[in-house]
Formats: sequence, structure tokens, C-alpha cells
Amino acid sequence: MSRQALYDGWTLRAAPGAHVPAEIAGQTVPATVPGCVHTDLLDAGLIPDPYLDDNEVALAWIGRTDWHYRTSFRRPTEHHDRVDLVCAGLDTVATLTVNGVEVGRTENMHRGYRFDVRSLLRDGDNDLAITFDSAYRYAEAQQERLGDRPNAYPEPFHFIRKMACNFGWDWGPTLVTAGIWQEISLHAWSTARLATVRPLVTMDGRDGQVELHVDVERVADVPLTVRAAVAGVSADVVIPAGQRTAVLTLTVREPALWWPRGYGEQVRHPIEVTLHGPHGDVLDNWSHRIGFRSVRLDTTADDHGTPFALSVNDVPVFVRGVNWIPDDVFPTRITRDRLAERFDQAIAANINLLRVWGGGRYESADFYDLADERGLLVQQDFLFACAAYPEEEPFGTEVAAEAAEQVTRLSPYPSLVLWTGNNENIWGWHDWDWQQDLAGRTWGRGYYLDVLPRIVGELDPTRPYWPGSPWSGTEAIHPNDPAHGTTHIWDVWNTDDYTKYREYVPRFVAEFGYQGPPAYATLRRALSDEPLAHDSPGMAHHQKAADGDAKLQRGLDAHLPAPADFDDWHYLTQLNQARAIQLGVEHFRSHRGVCAGTIVWQLNDCWPVTSWSAVDGDGRRKPLWYALRHAYADRLLTVQPRDGGLALVAVNDGGTTWRASASVTRLTLAGEPRAKTTFELDVPAYASVVVALPAELARPDETRRELLVAEAGQSAERALWFFAEDRDVDWPSAVWNATVEPFDGGQRVRVTTGTVLRDLTLFADRLDPSASVDQALVTLLPGESVTFTVRADGLLDAAALTARPVLRCVNDIERS
Repeated sequence: MSRQALYDGWTLRAAPGAHVPAEIAGQTVPATVPGCVHTDLLDAGLIPDPYLDDNEVALAWIGRTDWHYRTSFRRPTEHHDRVDLVCAGLDTVATLTVNGVEVGRTENMHRGYRFDVRSLLRDGDNDLAITFDSAYRYAEAQQERLGDRPNAYPEPFHFIRKMACNFGWDWGPTLVTAGIWQEISLHAWSTARLATVRPLVTMDGRDGQVELHVDVERVADVPLTVRAAVAGVSADVVIPAGQRTAVLTLTVREPALWWPRGYGEQVRHPIEVTLHGPHGDVLDNWSHRIGFRSVRLDTTADDHGTPFALSVNDVPVFVRGVNWIPDDVFPTRITRDRLAERFDQAIAANINLLRVWGGGRYESADFYDLADERGLLVQQDFLFACAAYPEEEPFGTEVAAEAAEQVTRLSPYPSLVLWTGNNENIWGWHDWDWQQDLAGRTWGRGYYLDVLPRIVGELDPTRPYWPGSPWSGTEAIHPNDPAHGTTHIWDVWNTDDYTKYREYVPRFVAEFGYQGPPAYATLRRALSDEPLAHDSPGMAHHQKAADGDAKLQRGLDAHLPAPADFDDWHYLTQLNQARAIQLGVEHFRSHRGVCAGTIVWQLNDCWPVTSWSAVDGDGRRKPLWYALRHAYADRLLTVQPRDGGLALVAVNDGGTTWRASASVTRLTLAGEPRAKTTFELDVPAYASVVVALPAELARPDETRRELLVAEAGQSAERALWFFAEDRDVDWPSAVWNATVEPFDGGQRVRVTTGTVLRDLTLFADRLDPSASVDQALVTLLPGESVTFTVRADGLLDAAALTARPVLRCVNDIERS
């Protein structure tokens, strides 16, 4: 057996067509494989960076053009019964020829293909050509043939099995790709090979069990032997001549378990599988790492409705999650190191679950291996989002093949704890005026309620499947009913103020979010606008949400002082995004016991854009990231409205009891105490405690000049409650003293205040794009100090570090 990567010598050219610019027509350029057309044209200097300004618009022709890839290769030197051309991922509608003979056609980005080419190979050079048809032409032809179906955007993304967000989204550009986007190779083999290996890992008490399902492809009708070993336990089984499947069971006594981060260690065990011929010779092998753990989803009806509560190893896990979108429009630019950086940002924000959203991709081996390694749980959507999807052929067959391949591929990863059938499509059928337009045509119900649960149940019953996000658990209840299953909350942002989050006590919030612009350095890299303004051409183009700026303004008007210029607008809209999500998360966590998790929309971006992300398209942390770190802390103090008054809620997501002396003080903005209470906190592990506050604390003497401060020593960050919106508070003019001290690798900025400073934030990237800061959104009371640690490639100007627009707080906004 041999494997020969086919990465070298590729060229690319556009097929003749009216869409192709004259300067590109007829040109042949080197192609990087894996890769895509856009990145090859960019590397060749033939197109501008599609992420800058409005360049995306001028590149729309790429998705409406056919593309030819070509290379040559030598046949394997040793004789084998079969030589297969193996394509792990082709994007999307492709015709493959070897030495001028067609060997196959593809029309699904989300699955792999294998073609027997042995009879076509010759000595010397062999020619391999792949033509990619325009994704638009294919999708529009299917749309015409099957009849249109409603979707969220005026693009035909639901008529092709391709990454939907390639066609644009309310946070992403329209850059319709084509190319060899995953590995391509020759696989030479004889007698038989391992076609699929599926380890199903379960726990039986304290013992682990691996039920290993093996499928073989064979060209010889001889007995075969499969041997497997894991954690010191081995087993083998004979596959008789003429048969193609085997099941081995390996029982491991009391193995070390795999746990989510914060609950225990992430122990993984190597598993080795070998396939042997009738004489004992090794024909093929497969290896992976698995984790012993159990997963359970509790949906048993209770007094509050239908829960959606995840347990791992029989320990309930309150989900502190974020939604994940592709980290780049062009997947081959997403390296393992880049994923590791995002994962580390997630972990540093106290996140424990990533939901892989259904308009992107089935995530990579690197993604899942890093999740396993770092203890991040993963919920993987099947790839259907915001549209009515046809179930007719060829889509029915393609979806079933894609799902079977991906469920099998991802079965070894312990981090994967939930499959979800789609994003918002069942909700869309109910509430988005689809039914009249569909007029009885298929829309995806058969996938979500039949095909996909059947495939998961057959191939990986160790993991739960949930038909949609949102989904109530039954067609008898509205799919987005907050009392049942999972819910998405989008009236906040779209129509209502973020304080409306407090009207919801949901069982599980799978999406909710609020927009804010990216970091200033990200904007300056991506946009040539002079001057920058919230509605300057580049800013407007990089705001993809419907009425996005108007919604941002509505939020500012409700809560914050009016911005005088772009610098104020940028700070205040980022701040309001952070405030909105912190309020929502803390409210939902305060109802622990009813609510079992939150998944914020969204962690990351795929390009520079005003969006709902906590980390922008250049990888910079927005103020929202710091707010998530606070709101998702293992131990959280939060002041919440309760029963007409106020309460202090202490939430403990740690594994030990939280005991601490706590106090709540009502203060003036000048720091003068008006009332105070103290008590002892005793919060069990994975629980919360609600303490009603007395009236003398909950009722201010001067609404616009007072606040509450709740503290529990060093055991948790303090909680604040202001009795008025920032726009109405009688803020004193901001007064502080700042010093800057260099150290090896950066500078420390110490701010000591003479007045209250609300949400003090240091935007060091305004001085150097490489700069980062350890904390943000710090509220100081008179006489308090804070030290910001700034890291950058070089020393930054000390005076600029301690002045507007770099060092900001709410009460430095000039009022009219």
C-alpha cells in the first residue's frame, strides 16, 4: 500500500466567458493545492484583496466562471491491484479526467470522492485535469428545475451542497469559491483496504467500552483479520471471504476519563487498528485518539416545560457557549495555529462549548483535535441554514452520503457531544411566511426529522441528535418556544432593546447577539475611508446587517450619551455590544436550574466587518470578549431584578463549594456609603444562590447619583448596579492620574482616579496594530486604581497611551 500526495505542479486558468476580465482571460497561473481560485489569483497579483474596501463587488465574476486545474504525476512504482484517485474535498461541481478520460463528476463540497484510475495510468507523465463549473450556474439551474424556495438572502445557496456563507451573510462577503479545497492523492493498494473505522465509545459503570465498526473494500475474495488495541486491551476478528464488515468490542477497566475543561483532565487514549491478509501481512492501518466519556441530553418534561440539559460523565454541564462560523472565507488559510489562537481566546473567556453553525462547514480534524486537547465541547450542525432546502434528487442522495461520511469521520472525537439538524429552518417554516411560497414543495423536514436522525442513530448512537436550532422537542409545540428545548432570541437586536432579555427565562438559549464594530486597527487596515465615519463608504460596505447602523443607533439612544464624533461612536457602540451580552448572559445564568445554557452569537469573524463577534476578523478582542470573560466566570456575582426589588445572585460553576463573606453597599458616585448589608455566601458546586436585597439597598435616594457594589473578596469579581442609564446619570467630569512604566515586552499603565470612571478601556491598537491589553471595561470608584498591561512589538508613546481616543470612559463624553 502507498499514498502519494498530489499537491505539486498545479496550474489554473479561467474558461473563456463574458464574465472574465480581459487582463485575466487566457492567463495560466500557478495553483496552490489545497486552495481555491481566489487565493491563487490573489497570489498571482491578478485581483485585489477581496477583504479591503468594496473589492468584493468587483470579484463577483469569479463565482460565475468555470475554472480549469491541471497537473501531471507519475504512476506508483510498485504493482497494486488498485490505484485510486482520492479527493477529500472538491468545491464543488467538478469533472475529473485522467489522460483525457473522464473518471468522475462531483457536486458536493461536504464529502469526499474516490475513483479507480489504475487502468488509465501509463509510464511517464500522467495528466490530471479538474474542471469546476460555476457554482452559480449549477445552483440556478437546480432552482429553475425544482422551483424556487424561500431563504434569508437573495442567493441560491440552498440549491447546491456548498458552504452557504460563500454566497454572503449578514456578517460575511459574497465570495463564491471554487477549487481543490482539501487533500488530493493517489492511493495504491492490493487485496483489501480499511474503508471506514467507527469507534463508538460508551461507559458501563466505571468501565469503558469501544465498539469498533470496520468496513473494508476488497478486490480479493480471501479471509481477512482485523486487529485493534487501546489502553492495553486488544482484540481481533476474522472477516470471512465475501464479507465486508466486522465489529470488535474492547472493554477497558476503569480508564482515565475525558472531561470538559473545568471539570477534569482531557485524557485521550491511542487506538490502533490493522487489517491483515490471509498470511498475516499488514494490508492497511488506522490510528486515532479517543476519550472515554458519556454524554446525556435530558429532555424529560418538568414543571417549567422541556429542559435541554447536557451531562458529561453524569455531571450536569451548564453550557457557557459561543457560536462558531468559518474563521476565513477561504478555508485553507485557517491553519492549526490560527485555530489554536481562537480556541485559547475562547478558553480565556471562560467558554466551554463551540457550536459549529450550519451555514459553514463540518469542521476540520485540526479543529476537533484541538477541542479534544483543550476540553472544549462541540455542537456540530448539519449544513442547512436559514432556507427551505429541496429534498428531491440529486440532493436527497447527496445529503445522505454527506451525513454518513461526516458522522463516521467525527465519531472518534470526545469533544463532539451533539449533532443538530439545521439552523433556523424549522422556525423559518413556521414564522417566516414560507408555507404559501412553498405551495407543498419539500423544504427539508424529511432531512431533519427522518434522514439525519436515522443516520446518527445507525452510525453513532452514542451522541444525541436534535432536529434543529431552535427546536422545542416536538412538532406539537412551536419550535422557538422558550419553555421547551432550545430557543433563539432575535427580537433583541432586530426590534427591541437588550433589557428585554430579562423577560425571558428560557430552558436553553442557542443564539442571541448584539452588534459592534471591529477594532480600530482592523478598520484602518481594511478601509481607505478618509475620514472614517459610521456611514463612510467602506464602513457602510462592511456592515452587512439589514438596517444595522439604525439598530446600533437605537441601542445608543436608549443607554448612552450621544457621540460627538467617530471616536466616541466607535467606543460607545463597542461598549453597548458588551453591555447587551453581559446583561443577557448574567440574567440567564442567574436562572440556573431552569436555564441550562447559553450560546452567544458569535465568537469569531471571517473578515473585517461590523458584526456580533467577540473576536474580530483580524483576531483582535473586542470589548465584548472582556465582558464574556466576566459574565462566563466560574464564580459570578450579579445583581438582578426580582419580584419588584433587587437580588444578589451568586452562581457557582466550579466543582467545589463557594464560601465567602459578601457585602452589598449603596454608594453615591462620590463614593459615600448610604446603606450596606453583609452575609455569608455558601453556594454548592454547580449551583446558584439568590439573596433578596433589603429595601434600603434596592431603593436609592438619588437615582441618577447612586449605585450598588456587591463584593465577595477575592473569590469573584464585584458586581455593579446603576439605578439610571448612563445617558441620564449625573456623571462627574472624569479625573484621573496615569503613569506608564515599561517592562520587557510591553508597558504598564496605572490609572488612579479622583472620580468615578465608568467602563475605562485602553485601546492600544490605535497606536500600534500589534498592541493588546489584558483587561477592559473597568469601572473605578473614587480613589481606586487599576493597572493595564500593554504588550506590543515596540514601546508606545506614553502621553498618547493615557489620553483620548486611546484611554476612554463613559464620563469623558462631552455632553451638549
